[in-house]
Amino acid sequence: MTVLPYKEQAAGKKEQVATMFNNISPKYDLLNHLLSFGIDIYWRKQAIKQLRATKPKQILDIATGTGDFALEALALNPDKIIGVDISEGMLEVGKQKMQKLGLSDKIEMRLGDSEKLLFDENTFDAAIVAFGVRNFENLEKGLSDINRVLKKGGIAVVLEFSNPRSFPMKQLYGFYSRYILPAIGKLISRDSAAYTYLPDSVKAFPDGENFLKIYEKVGFSDVKWLPMTGGICSIYVGTKK
Repeated sequence: MTVLPYKEQAAGKKEQVATMFNNISPKYDLLNHLLSFGIDIYWRKQAIKQLRATKPKQILDIATGTGDFALEALALNPDKIIGVDISEGMLEVGKQKMQKLGLSDKIEMRLGDSEKLLFDENTFDAAIVAFGVRNFENLEKGLSDINRVLKKGGIAVVLEFSNPRSFPMKQLYGFYSRYILPAIGKLISRDSAAYTYLPDSVKAFPDGENFLKIYEKVGFSDVKWLPMTGGICSIYVGTKK
């Protein structure tokens, strides 16, 4: 089932997602931290730790948004990080952030389609995605292209929301995502659809073991799933064969 941000529009998911993120880009960072009570920062740190042992020098941050995950990846001391996103609004916020931090040479922000990456095969040592694969129009195609641009033995780390399975987190998260999150999101971002789309897209996403099956299907091995914070979020790790 395809979940769309703006159900009344005729545009495809990719175009709608780009429009949505353009609309909420000025408030995106604020809402990310507010709606997750700041736990999203911890999740990113834990995800980046999965790459410590391999010490990647060339990193691709897919669906980079405003670049928070790319900034976290600096802890790995890479030579270069390239962030790609389809939203010009999010990239503009990210570019300003990098300029202020003096990191524009280290972290390059590019406009691009996450499902049709404009890079050669075997280019990157690692690929990272935070809260982005859920928005792919074609998940399998997107993950397959990530695999393509990685070097043999390269690692992909995906951080994504998931559906808690156990009491009481399942019930608490269900109530929060249905009533509280959309209300706060609408109030601050002025885009009611964006924060209704978020829980709907999480619910429809093939998380957990289902995601690992897709990971393996597109060419990743040694896959693993690490649930975080009672299953609200998950880290997925895979190695290119």
